[in-house]
Amino acid sequence: MIQQLQDIVGRRYVHTGARGTRRFRRGYRYGDGEVLAAVEPGTLVEQWRVLEACVAADVAIIFQAANTGLTGGSTPFGDGYDRPIVIVSTLRNRRIDLLDHGRQVLCMPGATLDQLERQLKPLGREPHSVIGSSCIGASVTGGICNNSGGSLVQRGPAYTQLSLFAQVDAEGRLHLVNHLGIRLGGQPLDILSRLDAGDYTGADVDFPQGAQASDIEYKDHVRDIAARTPARFNADPRRHYEASGSAGKIGVFAVRLDTFAVAEEEKVFYIGTRDPAELQAIRRHILANFKNLPIAGEYMHADAFRAAQVWGKDLYLFIRTFGTVNVPRAFAAKSWFDGLTERFGLGKAVSDHLLQFASRFLPEQMPKRLIEYRGTYPHHLMIRAGDACIAETRDYLASIFPSTAGNFIECTEAEGKAAFLNRFTVGSAVVRYRAVHSRTVEDIVALDVALPRDTIDWFETLPDDIADKMALKIYVGHFLCHVMHQEYLVKKGVDCEALEHEICALLDARGAEYPAEHNVGHLYEAKPALRDFYRSLDPTNTFNPGIGKTSKCRHWH
Repeated sequence: MIQQLQDIVGRRYVHTGARGTRRFRRGYRYGDGEVLAAVEPGTLVEQWRVLEACVAADVAIIFQAANTGLTGGSTPFGDGYDRPIVIVSTLRNRRIDLLDHGRQVLCMPGATLDQLERQLKPLGREPHSVIGSSCIGASVTGGICNNSGGSLVQRGPAYTQLSLFAQVDAEGRLHLVNHLGIRLGGQPLDILSRLDAGDYTGADVDFPQGAQASDIEYKDHVRDIAARTPARFNADPRRHYEASGSAGKIGVFAVRLDTFAVAEEEKVFYIGTRDPAELQAIRRHILANFKNLPIAGEYMHADAFRAAQVWGKDLYLFIRTFGTVNVPRAFAAKSWFDGLTERFGLGKAVSDHLLQFASRFLPEQMPKRLIEYRGTYPHHLMIRAGDACIAETRDYLASIFPSTAGNFIECTEAEGKAAFLNRFTVGSAVVRYRAVHSRTVEDIVALDVALPRDTIDWFETLPDDIADKMALKIYVGHFLCHVMHQEYLVKKGVDCEALEHEICALLDARGAEYPAEHNVGHLYEAKPALRDFYRSLDPTNTFNPGIGKTSKCRHWH
């Protein structure tokens, strides 16, 4: 098997052994397990031939792009597999083609959100998601496979009905399915060779009637504040379609997506309050009454602000200095160093301790007015408005503030950028906190929660017997969409799985759905509708077995 893979992609791109496969088999936050090999095809044809070899050898296959998922969904997870695993890393296939003057794009499986954002910027357009996961190098295809929601209010989950993918049928036969809407020939090697070479023109590109390349209905869907269901969540069958929501149960070769016009003018409004009900009133008014929805509405608790300010400081300053394009390289270098220290028995958190120590000597990154709000108000809401929505937002906020509980700032450009960048370093800050507090922190329990659209009492208040088991609680979220990211750093010695079940029982009582946008990975149990979708895509359980706590064995046994 190893020899076959080396013959296809070259020895340099076949990785074996514990150290050689470390960066592929270990997830960004969760996930690790033994693999036979990690393979990096350089073309789509090579990727197809790797799949042919894997299917013929009856090994399990995990497709992986940037490996930045927060629930371990693109790595193996522990033991219990009934056959060897091969990870197919797609990052070498990164090309992006502009279609219809940039109103759509065709993305190869390793293309990243940051790369797409930079390619679209000269055209005055942008992808479905910006910043957030893009700052750690997340892939476009990964977003589609996970129905990732992103922070932008009007765009909903990442979604397309136009994709090119490989699938194994119930008899174990490998097929290539071309639903891109681009005429590339009929046989797999013809299709993939032409796509590798970019051998097609505008005349080959069709626009099938009714075929969506984004969730075009979401901007109306999210406005329904009387609905008893969440706006978006991973188990929602309304956005399960082939590659979309597939969680790696098929092998995706390319996706075709809509792009979006960038606002000509943007302004960030920063709201602080001591009363969470005040933020809910703002949310409901905006969704029900604004003619123009904001671009984004991000919630952040003051504890999350401080965590990002302290434990995410080096990442914040790195992005501000070197840009998001260099973040994946930095993470790769950190992973290499951690592998080295682990090999010599020094542990895998040496780099975190060194970086955190160095960050103490770096200058304060957050603007003074925002730091003052952190000390004054526990609840923060950042509204990024564009064009006509700016005046709507300004007039509305001026009509209700200052109040007895809160106030708002109309940010300068620098303050607005700082606020959102600080918000999106929270995830890395939580990982850093765990790494440098290993003596007092057992692990992270991370919940990705979609609240019903009609929820009024949105902010979580935990019973004392649960809250006392936590060293730190971090709350952030895409507030207008009612998607909350709730991360708990659990005290040493506490059973994290049992604690998670206790919290989930409380969420169930509130009518919440979870996960909201990070997908089930290996942390959540896939609900029946999602399990059925996975089985329809992959009847032999060849791809990404065990996802959503399903069977790891052939044919779902």
